[in-house]
Amino acid sequence: MQVVKHIREQIESGALHDGDTVPSTRKIAEDWKISLATATKALATLRSEGLVRGVSGVGTVVTTSERVHTPTGRVLSNRRTGRIYPPDEHARIEEAELVSASEQVADALGLSVGAPVIRRRRVTYKGETPVSASISWFDGALAEIAPKLLETARILEGTFGYIEAATGRQLKTVRDQVAADEATGQDANDLRVQVGSPVLRGRNWIYDTDGGVVEYGEYVSATRRWKSYDYEIN
Repeated sequence: MQVVKHIREQIESGALHDGDTVPSTRKIAEDWKISLATATKALATLRSEGLVRGVSGVGTVVTTSERVHTPTGRVLSNRRTGRIYPPDEHARIEEAELVSASEQVADALGLSVGAPVIRRRRVTYKGETPVSASISWFDGALAEIAPKLLETARILEGTFGYIEAATGRQLKTVRDQVAADEATGQDANDLRVQVGSPVLRGRNWIYDTDGGVVEYGEYVSATRRWKSYDYEIN
């Protein structure tokens, strides 16, 4: 598991890119002074997680293109590696505006229906191919103390780091929901797929240390991309 964690962190930090080869079982065994059987198990675990795959004549290569990068994943990635997206992926903020809260958004943020909320819509690309789209919703009261949320320019320190610095609110817990669904017209336009195509849809609530919702998010991902979770069992 130490070997798996080390290689996983290299992939998440961008030290290993999509398509890069990871060390062979023999090299892992030599470097870590473990048996070939244990090294083989380490690579098998990484394959099972969708982080690498075997390529005939090449070896074991990184496959970040098969992972879903969700709003929650942005928080965890930023905490662990200082990066939000893998080196071969990037997001474009398509819209950043102040709008009236729908019933769903108002309930999620603990506001009244029609209250002002900040809406940030982004599309994530691998190269120039769209792979996911998401919308982040924030209390409109943040418009004055965190005005960058209403700009489509990239926030260099990341949305969550910016909010923490501007408000002092520390992120604490996250709740995720996911479901299989069909692509809407907006999804089809963002992901360049047909209306009705299968997609993975999700939504999340990010809470601060006092239990208040800092962000409510909704996202949709193209098919054949894995959403991963890590758990520690006490």
